[in-house]
Amino acid sequence: MAQGKYANVNGLKMYYEIHGKGQPLILLHGGLGGVGMFEQILPGLAENRQVVAVELQGHGHTADIDRPLSFEQMADDIAALIDHLGLKNVDMMGYSIGGSVTLQTSIRHSAAVRKVTIVSAPCKRQGWYPEVLAGMASMNAESAQAMIGSPPHQAYAGAAPRPQDWPVLVEKTGRLLGQDYDWSADVAALKAPTLLVFADADSVRPEHIVEMFQLRGGGRQDAGWDGSGMSNARLAILPATTHYDIFFSPMLAPIITAFLDAAMPKGN
Repeated sequence: MAQGKYANVNGLKMYYEIHGKGQPLILLHGGLGGVGMFEQILPGLAENRQVVAVELQGHGHTADIDRPLSFEQMADDIAALIDHLGLKNVDMMGYSIGGSVTLQTSIRHSAAVRKVTIVSAPCKRQGWYPEVLAGMASMNAESAQAMIGSPPHQAYAGAAPRPQDWPVLVEKTGRLLGQDYDWSADVAALKAPTLLVFADADSVRPEHIVEMFQLRGGGRQDAGWDGSGMSNARLAILPATTHYDIFFSPMLAPIITAFLDAAMPKGN
């Protein structure tokens, strides 16, 4: 088991773990979660690469600081960590909120990123189903109390430097998810080869999944017998999975490693 370390980045004492050796992969968890979310797939991901599993502001072992949660700020934190570790040309994988942070890191710090994997995260707020947006809107200190004893709360209480900050994390997360955003133009402009992974019963609407794939150049034409019409985007839909269990799927790590191990497309 990897021993956790801390890096001082942008006023944050950020927790991270390093698993394996080789091409670096920055791994980002979902909202209210931590590195433990990836316990089942981490060994597969780290088999032939160096996985840097990070806990974002206010999550897990990373204590919160006096600033709101922001996708852009958290992306800048990741870029600062990459610089702190002296890494170059990293791959990135993020799930849900971590997927949004991965997108923003790739947009804001494109020179640092080689390949991008987004798991169950839209590129605009309206990509979520309406009922999911309603649930996000209900995240506040009151709902945090109702979640005490739940698996996310138990994991947080077991890792957080200040377990009493749980309501603060839930409320800040609700505010983050309540902000409107649409990064479609930025996603279309990305140069890094991109893998999009979603559940077949995801919280993200299938129409938006296709929209994201097309923004990255995929699904626009027949690739032809020789595959010459294929873009550098890849799309995977995992059967019999949801937004809430996709990171447990035994299919996930092999799909991601195959994408990361593939040769870089010409011109990248």
